[in-house]
Amino acid sequence: MTSHLVLGAGPVGTALALRLAQAGRTVAVVTRSGGGPEGRRVKRIALDATDAGALAEAARGARVLYNCASPGPYPTWEQGWPPLAAAALHAAEVSGAVLVTMSNLYGYGPVRGPMTRGLPLTPSDHKGQLRARMWQEALAAHRAGRVRVTEARASDYIGPSVPAAHGLLPMYAAATLAGKPAAVMADPDQPHTWTAVDDVVSTLIALGADDRAWGSPWLVPSNPPATVREVLRELGARAGTGEPRLRRVPRFVLRAGSIASPLLREALGVLYQFDRPFVADTAETSNVLGVQPTPWTEVLDATAPAWRDRATASRG
Repeated sequence: MTSHLVLGAGPVGTALALRLAQAGRTVAVVTRSGGGPEGRRVKRIALDATDAGALAEAARGARVLYNCASPGPYPTWEQGWPPLAAAALHAAEVSGAVLVTMSNLYGYGPVRGPMTRGLPLTPSDHKGQLRARMWQEALAAHRAGRVRVTEARASDYIGPSVPAAHGLLPMYAAATLAGKPAAVMADPDQPHTWTAVDDVVSTLIALGADDRAWGSPWLVPSNPPATVREVLRELGARAGTGEPRLRRVPRFVLRAGSIASPLLREALGVLYQFDRPFVADTAETSNVLGVQPTPWTEVLDATAPAWRDRATASRG
């Protein structure tokens, strides 16, 4: 019998499944292709996670259902996210599993001052509005007694397994760690919270196991903020590639390019996160649930060689 069902096999879903299996849990990973991590306690299931009935059947007997899936790039979110979230909610309700959803900070919108989990959701673009709406729907089901839900909200990922296309920082690092200048889309000198993938996993596991977490969102414990330039400089020092060379692309150039590029158009909607300090106060999660962020030096030490090797291979 599967005790933990993980939707998605990206960097978070894969690391979560392996961590659970290493702890002796029986895990099933659901992806459309049937791919994902391999392990003695890990079962891989090929399934369209938007098929509510099929997903409910896969979740039968599960104690926790972790939704770590993603419908794809930004332009696909409006079509892909609602059926995926609805199917996960239905599967949790039918199976009795706790639903733990992996989310982000988009729902808070532009803020002044640090974000906390209780901060009102005031999103400024449709992606944040979508994330906020899905949480409100899950919370309504929780309050109605139909299901137990909680949500982990992380900032931009950092870690050796984060793909080069997964966020602005790894995209910039793909250039700087290959010894090339990086064209940055916003101010590289604004403080920003970065969240280690391993800390996301620790938080998800804690949320699924602790009934104090249910019925509320929680911010993933993260290290003190650092600017894009500072992080790239630290990675470059460890990778032996030296000081990063950054060239800021004027906003009017980005707007002009967005006319022909839907992905760039969507990115413009969240660049406010880099135009001013974007800082998450995650102390409450650490204090209540006991999850502590991985020491920053350890995160950088693990990330730098992996991202350098990838950048070198790409350049080659």
